[in-house]
Amino acid sequence: MIRSRLKFTIQHLREKLWIKPLRNAVLAVAVVFVAHLADGLPLQEIVPDISTETVEKLLTVISASMLGVATFAVASMVSAYASAGGSATPRAFALIISDGMSQEALSSFIGAFIFSIVGIIAIKVGYFSVAGRFALFLFTIAIFAWVVLTFVRWVDNIARLGRLGNTIEKVDAATREAFGHFHRTAPLGGRPVGAIAEGGVDLYSEDLGFIQHIDTGRLESWAKDNDAVVYVRSLPGAFVHPQRALATIKPLAGEAVLELSDLLDAFVLAERRTYASDPRFGLIVMSEIGSRALSPGLTDPGTAIDIVVRMARIIRDWSVAQDGDDSAQPQFERVFVPPLAPHDLLEDAYAAISKDGVGSVEVGIWLQRSLALLAHLPAPDINEAARNQAALAFARAKQELSFPHDLERVRRAYASVPEQGATAMAAVKA
Repeated sequence: MIRSRLKFTIQHLREKLWIKPLRNAVLAVAVVFVAHLADGLPLQEIVPDISTETVEKLLTVISASMLGVATFAVASMVSAYASAGGSATPRAFALIISDGMSQEALSSFIGAFIFSIVGIIAIKVGYFSVAGRFALFLFTIAIFAWVVLTFVRWVDNIARLGRLGNTIEKVDAATREAFGHFHRTAPLGGRPVGAIAEGGVDLYSEDLGFIQHIDTGRLESWAKDNDAVVYVRSLPGAFVHPQRALATIKPLAGEAVLELSDLLDAFVLAERRTYASDPRFGLIVMSEIGSRALSPGLTDPGTAIDIVVRMARIIRDWSVAQDGDDSAQPQFERVFVPPLAPHDLLEDAYAAISKDGVGSVEVGIWLQRSLALLAHLPAPDINEAARNQAALAFARAKQELSFPHDLERVRRAYASVPEQGATAMAAVKA
């Protein structure tokens, strides 16, 4: 229970740009005091006597340079964030700002600056003796070497940060990680359920917002304490309001009186969606990137094709991994969670690109090929949803493409999709 909420909190804090700089600032001050501890050791006659002027000059060089480098780092990161929002989608901002290398670089520069300032003050007031100055000198050399190494590594990273390809890869990775929480036999660690049992009590929230996280461990603990079972009604990413039930609770001991207010703490609500345990949001963001690439101002079908193929690969890998892994067992026996609906997943992934890319023959062909890949999967719910999306995409192409050769190319790609169901066939009738 604690681990689930703590992990989500840590992931949320990664999006805050001030966390690592604050950590390094505290460490920088601590290092200066650690250097002073050397004065209490019997080292005065052993270590070299580094003059106060030497240490002060080194610290002055670091303080003067680190302030400029930190300012340059902030400007570069802001430029990368603006680039990501302009070329990809603003919804990718959270992933860009949580880039570990950039945060580590900025925090290293700020930490080195604060260390040098505090060190200069300590030197000026005569805080150190011979051993303390020597220890501070060694720390100064080590921090200078670390900053140089960090800067070299960061320059290579900042050259890619915010670029469209780098942003797509980050969204891809975040979406895959979110899918990992929804195994078919243990969604969010709970037991899968199709229908909600009758006779339960619905849980509502007075707040408006999107569900960012569900602490199923907390639900399990509450259910055991109250001899009940919990049926989750709204998954992460759902927009909840006072009329939408978060969960349904069914007592196992008849007409028991339950205090449901404690259960609300298991549902984290906020004004926006996150990638953490919301795979549909990841697919929506990738679809937005593909649709933006097809806008008249950009006209980049190559990026849209890349997105289409990536989404098919993500869904295919998720489905195949579930079929090949029998070890995923529910961690919680009293919490029932509905699985992801494949029709919703493919609607989020392909509906917008199918509509916006209907005039591009190349996008239409790769859309059919990607959906054909999903339509051949052994999972019947996924391949049915893929067939329906393929039929809708081809129906749009028939209305938009007037040149016979272009339409025939899309038709041949559509022919690779397995035989259509009744719903799909109805969509492509002339």
